[in-house]
Amino acid sequence: MTAITGGPGVGKTALALRWAHGVRRRFVDGDLYIDMRGYNSGNALGPEQALTSFLRGLGLEADRIPIDEQECAALFRSMVHGKKILIFIDNVSSAKQIRQVIPSSRSCLVLITSRSRLSGLVAREGAARVTLDVLSPQESVHLLREVIGPLRVDAEPEAARRVAGLCGCLPLALRVVGERAASRPLLSLGELVDELVQEQDFLDALADREDELSDVRAVFSWSYKALPEESRRAFRLLGLHEGKVLCSSAAAALLAVTQPVARRRLVELADAHLLQETTRDRYRMHDLLRSYAVEQLAAEEPQEERTRAVRRVLTWYLLSTDAGRKAILPHSHSIPLVPPGQARPVERFEEAADAMRWFETERENLLSALRQAVAWGQYDIAWMLPVVADGFFELRSHWSDWNHVHQLGLDAARLVGNPLGEASNLLCLGDVNWRSGAYDLATENYRHAAELSRDIDDAWMLGFSLRGLGLVALEQHDPGAQEHFEAALTVFREHGIGRGEGMSLLSLAGCARSRGDHAEAAALCHRAVDIFRSIGDRWSEAWGALPLAESLGELGDFQEAEDHLGRALGTFRDFTDRRSEALTLSRLGDVSAGRHALAAARDLWTQAAAIYEELGDALSDELRRQAGSLPDAIDGDDRG
Repeated sequence: MTAITGGPGVGKTALALRWAHGVRRRFVDGDLYIDMRGYNSGNALGPEQALTSFLRGLGLEADRIPIDEQECAALFRSMVHGKKILIFIDNVSSAKQIRQVIPSSRSCLVLITSRSRLSGLVAREGAARVTLDVLSPQESVHLLREVIGPLRVDAEPEAARRVAGLCGCLPLALRVVGERAASRPLLSLGELVDELVQEQDFLDALADREDELSDVRAVFSWSYKALPEESRRAFRLLGLHEGKVLCSSAAAALLAVTQPVARRRLVELADAHLLQETTRDRYRMHDLLRSYAVEQLAAEEPQEERTRAVRRVLTWYLLSTDAGRKAILPHSHSIPLVPPGQARPVERFEEAADAMRWFETERENLLSALRQAVAWGQYDIAWMLPVVADGFFELRSHWSDWNHVHQLGLDAARLVGNPLGEASNLLCLGDVNWRSGAYDLATENYRHAAELSRDIDDAWMLGFSLRGLGLVALEQHDPGAQEHFEAALTVFREHGIGRGEGMSLLSLAGCARSRGDHAEAAALCHRAVDIFRSIGDRWSEAWGALPLAESLGELGDFQEAEDHLGRALGTFRDFTDRRSEALTLSRLGDVSAGRHALAAARDLWTQAAAIYEELGDALSDELRRQAGSLPDAIDGDDRG
């Protein structure tokens, strides 16, 4: 384990990345990277988030990642034990932030960057510490030659050394000054020194303390003041975006401009080296530059405008997430949201897969937006955002995030006394608890959600709260499960909520199967699938085909079971739902085995096993054993 430490802007991350790229070929089992954001106020990652990210990076399917931090740490250590993996942990604020993330296996290399000395890691874990200082004056001039050009720098060597000194020999500051000077070819380096000195004298007269910006404030100020006013305003306001990166659409909402204008502003700031374009239309701001932007914001923008800007970008994230919800789960619960105002244009999605990709890209920004909504007192958005994002977190199995966002949403709803927000987040928390096996807590949350739903006359939430109580009872083999499902079914039918009616019928079919009444179970599943088809809910129709096929197989109707599963397989592939695809292939294998088409069964189970293996699911081993147990001789009825 090696820790590269040093002050902000000295190039710790750049050095670590350059070195890691040079040695990564030695680590045959791969590499892992995470930015812990230890110096991003209010948005530093915790060990649980780092562990979850690494487990995903190791190929573990999300629904197999434990919620408990200690269990995550133990699983991570067991997965990397004995493997040659390069683990790069960037921007660490303290040893406590990452101690759980450090593997015990000495075959791994852990590379850390931090502004802190991390003495605890050195003393307790034996980390080697490399302290990175600023560049030497000679190295600083060499960097200026690369950025500005050798002819101009060599023509004024003394002025170049003065520029380096005024930049504190910090690579970040040297880059900012160099880019600005390169864009002004008629400016001599002597004139550049005069401008920087004048700016430094002005700021020194105002300064009353030393801080992390002391060495670079004059450089940033000089570059900032050279921008046109609209770009200066954009730079200031972008300091309010607390996510790691942002796109031009989010920037447009934050700046209250059109997307083309926002894109021009971002490019202008990137050209001035005040932003970095990480990938196409994705930009990030260095922590030091963000601190300077926030400082200028406080000096030049009234609090009212800062709050309006924050609310605009939070509204954009809220409405874009809701657009994704409609694409993925068109029959999920719609709640009244805040008006868009100037938070346009929000994202639009043609296909569910597009929405899911957007969510994965923006997930960290959504979490940052939620924390910012709480910190800035935007409690209406703080309770709404978890509700509209609920399906994303569940379908992608981000278990710890799923629980965390709804806890924040529930607190926000209670702060403003909003019963709809409270009931919505309680219902979602009930789902979280049911999924994780915390049945007592799930029952409590479902019951409270049902009570609130009755008070506000929300039939959708009442019905799903009652169904949730049935799901918990079914898991606990409580015969009262059927009563809850029937109560939910009544609510859904009385209010014409088709998806709820279909899901309740599927739940009742589960009760019938548990009694061994497969004919009743098949009939209930048929009705549910018909409802899903009539309302155009393709995913739910495919999901309903799975228990329907199981009951049909028990009744010996293998052909109809195969037909339903074949259609479901196509749907899950359209939705890129790999786990459901694997489950459907497995069920098709069961049907083929039931009709003595053993070669087909072996092939289908093998296909399912391959997908489960990709997902890191132990079911792959079971299915391969199942396929291998079939006799080599194929029966005459093997007609496929």
